[in-house]
Amino acid sequence: MPDVGEGLVDAEILQWFVQPGDEVTVNQVICEIETAKAAVELPSPYAGTVHAVLVEAGRTVDVGTPIIAVDDGTGGDAADGPEEVREKPLVGYGEKAASTRRRPRRRPAPGGAERAAVAASPAPAPVPRSVPEAPAAPVAPAPAALNGGAVAVLAKPPVRKLAKDLGVDLRSVAPTGKDGIITRDDVQRAAEPAAPAAAESPAAPEPAGAAGAGAREERIPVKGVRKHTAAAMVRSAFTAPHVTEFLQVDVTKTMKTVRKLRERPEFDGLKVSPLLLVARALLTAVRRYPEVNASWDDDAQEIVVKRYVNLGIAAATERGLVVPNIKDAHTKALPQLAADLQELTATARAGRTAPADMSGGTITVTNVGVFGVDAGTPIINPGEAAILAFGQIRDLPWVHKGELAVRKVTTLSLSFDHRLVDGELGSKVLRDVGAMLEDPKTTALIWS
Repeated sequence: MPDVGEGLVDAEILQWFVQPGDEVTVNQVICEIETAKAAVELPSPYAGTVHAVLVEAGRTVDVGTPIIAVDDGTGGDAADGPEEVREKPLVGYGEKAASTRRRPRRRPAPGGAERAAVAASPAPAPVPRSVPEAPAAPVAPAPAALNGGAVAVLAKPPVRKLAKDLGVDLRSVAPTGKDGIITRDDVQRAAEPAAPAAAESPAAPEPAGAAGAGAREERIPVKGVRKHTAAAMVRSAFTAPHVTEFLQVDVTKTMKTVRKLRERPEFDGLKVSPLLLVARALLTAVRRYPEVNASWDDDAQEIVVKRYVNLGIAAATERGLVVPNIKDAHTKALPQLAADLQELTATARAGRTAPADMSGGTITVTNVGVFGVDAGTPIINPGEAAILAFGQIRDLPWVHKGELAVRKVTTLSLSFDHRLVDGELGSKVLRDVGAMLEDPKTTALIWS
């Protein structure tokens, strides 16, 4: 499993496009994986015949775990010992040196009956160097004892953290990884409650997370995008002091402007929606008040004001909420902003957003109105200072030119980090966005 960027530690295999016996070429897509940020297609770094698929679809594995064996025809003998080779990673990431085999960790010399057991164990059969060893069925080996009598537990830091979070004692976990290393699956299995003994023959097991007939609960594994979103929101909610302000706005003129823009030739083939004008209004407000487009550097105890705007657009997908961003959105003319917004949302809903497109955001817009919601108190994305929520547009009674009339009305809500943005600044930003949406024609900057 390669690291597809930004130091991600694991990924779930969604589906395989090849099977044992298939011929593959270099850069041929062999599987689709889901990281904590997006679904990514993996190309093959080798050409040859698929010898074995080592990890079935639906499993989450750590970066560096063998997932497929490809026979490239070079042969070789594993008994020759570890050999330094050039590992072929994903296209565009360059080559890096890697060892084809991990040297086993030194273990203390066994004593007494343990020495006899070791002596009686047959030597492992040689395995070809170009074909990784398929994982064996889970077996609970006897833990190695240290000089002080403690049990030596082999597990990577992410696995140790998972065990701590789940309350699992690693000394009681049966390792299935290579060289006796405990994997994430080992910890998750150990955390599952033991099934009660059945008086009769048990029925066929249901898939993980499934709710059978008459079941009162359903358990859904939290992984991939949902897991990353949950962690990010908890971190933001309990780190940044949130303040949310609300503003009701008459957007009747904005709706008329949207209809007129759809008729203009420069918007031909593009989706023009009220969200486009909300995004442009926020970009204009950022130009006027750049301090709202900032981040908090806790280590340096500094506020970092960004002189560029990577505008995040929250999008609901089957895998959960993702927030890709339009790079340098402040430089885009309105037709280009519409094109980028359309492409960004379509890619996100298809689950094809690249990890790079979901990093580096500076301020975000979320459209809760598409769900029939008037307003909300959105949580700020980590590393940003503010997020603007745009509610549904409804026909409401409104005082217009001194008389009661039915107008198109929406509610804007701005959440901001009170460490960076005080009430005055947040109120000015929200006020100006609202003013631009009330009368977009007279706001020249909205079209720049």
